[in-house]
Amino acid sequence: MPLEIINPYDQSLVCRVQNDEGETLEKKIAGAHAAFQHWRQVPIGERIVQVQAGLKRFQQNSAVIARDVTRQMGKPIVQAQREVDTAFERAEYMISIAEESLTPDILPELDGFERRIEHVPHGVVLNVAAWNYPLLIPINVVVPALLAGNTVLLKHSAKTPLSGQAFAEAFGDLEVTGLVTSLVLSHETTAAVIADPRVAHVSFTGSVTGGAAVYQQAAKRFIDVGLELGGKDPAYVAEDADVKFAVANTVDGACYNAGQSCCAVERVYVHRHHLEEYLDRAQQVIESYRTGDPLEEATTLGPLVSRMALEEVERQVGDAIDRGARLLTGGRRVPGHRGNVFPGTLISNVPNEASVMQDESFGPIVPVRGVENDEEALRCMRETRFGLTASVWTTDRNRAERFASLLDSGTIFQNRCDYLDPALAWTGYGDSGKGSTMSRYGFYHLTRRKSIHFKTKI
Repeated sequence: MPLEIINPYDQSLVCRVQNDEGETLEKKIAGAHAAFQHWRQVPIGERIVQVQAGLKRFQQNSAVIARDVTRQMGKPIVQAQREVDTAFERAEYMISIAEESLTPDILPELDGFERRIEHVPHGVVLNVAAWNYPLLIPINVVVPALLAGNTVLLKHSAKTPLSGQAFAEAFGDLEVTGLVTSLVLSHETTAAVIADPRVAHVSFTGSVTGGAAVYQQAAKRFIDVGLELGGKDPAYVAEDADVKFAVANTVDGACYNAGQSCCAVERVYVHRHHLEEYLDRAQQVIESYRTGDPLEEATTLGPLVSRMALEEVERQVGDAIDRGARLLTGGRRVPGHRGNVFPGTLISNVPNEASVMQDESFGPIVPVRGVENDEEALRCMRETRFGLTASVWTTDRNRAERFASLLDSGTIFQNRCDYLDPALAWTGYGDSGKGSTMSRYGFYHLTRRKSIHFKTKI
């Protein structure tokens, strides 16, 4: 049976695609493996030229690619176009540091010996990408993997297969064919591909449950895995914060892409001194969002990706209210609408044990809890099994440094949130995953070390 892609806004059929299996799948894996044997020998300078050619192809089709993102998963078209631009920014940065990052480490001179540590490619990288940022998530792996000398099998989400095809069309048929190959797979077939001895590394973005399954399968062959599994990212608005600035940024950080982001702000702790002002300003911002057809540029809040997602955010809001929280705006699906439309939602007085403060939401929800001081904020922020990002809104550098030293998260922000700087390692603690993308550490995760130890005098 073909896979049907349904538009989350109006429930119309976007397309049908065939799953890869049997001879078709075998041909794709064999092609990626054969391409690696040649690509690994191509000098880094020539690899860069080829990757840039692929990016140029991608850019030529960027309008169609952005529109397909919106049709498949509901991101407002303006945000989809911005995702395209950001993908190029990340790719260009990784290109700019590729040669330096991949240059062998030369050890201090030792008479009669030559010693160096090389960063060599794994081989065929299986990139299992999520739907919420269908261009940014793959670009974090595809470009550095190719630059390092790997080839890529891109298994995109079942919700966004057209995005996988876009990467394959841009990078798969350059001077070396088969550098990027799009796969459409079931969970069972994905497990079989991970078990294939020609696959040397797996990069997965998705749920904790999915990451555990991938990790267990990869462990049978002792291959490494990069896992980005989401977060429950806290923000703290301290006593000395610029409240207007903090509101504008934390609400946007919670509701951008309809809150469907692993690094979205998902719980906000506000110093009691600012609590009422924060709530008043946040409600005004949230109620200014415009839901509607995500292909219209005036739409600022798109639908959730599925009915299941809609039901989950409604469940979390209901649980918070049952525990004594106060619903200020939103909180339930738009009645009578065919699509998965959920308005921006603000909840106050939320207990820290509520589901909306502990379980990933993936919806435009801003749950707020007042705190008496920094110590209470720290305690609440640390009560989580996730550790992707955290933000502290303060003008006091010492306060920001203290929070950064005590919070177990991959990225700590001061007066910023929901942003990936490609010069910094993107990584997580706990259930947020393992490994790194971006920065030079993204290259190190997509390569292995080979030590060269030559005795030059006999």
